[in-house]
Amino acid sequence: MPASNSYRIEQGGRWCGTVDVPGDKSISHRALMLGAIAEGTTRIRGLLAGEDCLATAAALRRMGVAIEPHGDDRWTVSGVGMHGLRAADGALDLGNSGTGMRLMSGLLAAQAFDSVLVGDESLMQRPMLRVARPLNAMGASVETDCGRPPLRIGGNCELVAIDYSMPVASAQVKSAILFAALYANGVTTVTEPGVSRDHTERMLRAFGVEVRVDGRRVSLVPPVRLQALDIEVPGDFSSAAFFIVGACIGATGPVCLRNVGVNSTRTGLLGILAEMGAQIRVEPKAPGGAEPVADIYVERSELKGIHVPPALVPNAIDEFPILCIAAAAAEGETLVTAAGELRVKESDRISAMARGLTALGISCEERPDGMSIRGGQICGGEVDSHDDHRIAMAFAVAGCNALAPVMIRNTTNVATSFPGFVDAMLGVGARIAEV
Repeated sequence: MPASNSYRIEQGGRWCGTVDVPGDKSISHRALMLGAIAEGTTRIRGLLAGEDCLATAAALRRMGVAIEPHGDDRWTVSGVGMHGLRAADGALDLGNSGTGMRLMSGLLAAQAFDSVLVGDESLMQRPMLRVARPLNAMGASVETDCGRPPLRIGGNCELVAIDYSMPVASAQVKSAILFAALYANGVTTVTEPGVSRDHTERMLRAFGVEVRVDGRRVSLVPPVRLQALDIEVPGDFSSAAFFIVGACIGATGPVCLRNVGVNSTRTGLLGILAEMGAQIRVEPKAPGGAEPVADIYVERSELKGIHVPPALVPNAIDEFPILCIAAAAAEGETLVTAAGELRVKESDRISAMARGLTALGISCEERPDGMSIRGGQICGGEVDSHDDHRIAMAFAVAGCNALAPVMIRNTTNVATSFPGFVDAMLGVGARIAEV
């Protein structure tokens, strides 16, 4: 039977209860890749078994790494050491994962064999010069097709350390450079113009690598030898965000998101929602790993439109689609700026959200680096997600508060980051069906 490719959402039902979201996608990618080149067996609990991470696991398996699932959420990665990867028998397909492709390019830049990285139709249109340029400055051989995939990575390159100032803050680019720096001949330093996710720095340290952080400068110090470890992957904040906003605008009772990663480089949405008047309580859990974890409690709130502080935008960039839904349900106008990076995500998220909001009767104005949204009554209608998982899930939340049913087309890619999304929605009482 073919997979469902649409959602139908109706208003009504309840919206309350407890939600366990899948493991953090960013952390899962890094755990697989670093576990692959470590010495010994890395045990991962809570790994996201979504299509993006499964594509990374499949690519590593094709290079000789044994990666095995054990039960519902436990995986083992039998590391082959820093120089134990071997050439795959063809191009490595990273599916829809920009994170997988960019991080993998850094890992493969110093291997003794050639590699080719490809992906699905969406990924093959995404910009890759941002990683190719610094890697080539280190002595790697990374070729693109007019700045886009496929990435052709030459083997047997001697990498040299660099001191690189990034033009735009990007955790993916920073991570690709740091992965390549594991093989370079000196201290590599990356300086960012703003804050980006620091999952790579935290995990490298956990594997035994010396990483120094001085403000926005990150330095990796060789020699390097990674030691296997046990990793607990917290719930993905970006997945929790859909239920946080859903509870703010439509809860009939309290909603609790359990064991969610609350790394400060990821939780800009909480600050934005707080300024909008959201009733959210974060209860930290006892430290148990490299990442901070908390239970998040949310109650229905009277949201107000705001001018989103630009300083909060980089740490909420993946949450832009669901922030738009919060803005659509708020009183007054919300203005988001400094979000130009959204033009080159899985889709042009600014344009896609503007079209979808307009289709549901919400007044909005698209801007080069963001959008203005005037809150109002969400109407029924049909929305195209443009094969973007976050847009599909955002409009599913909107549908729960619409005047009439909402149909969302092209939802298959939700499986890249949130397998079980429909079941989780049903679990809090949403009226959603796959059609």
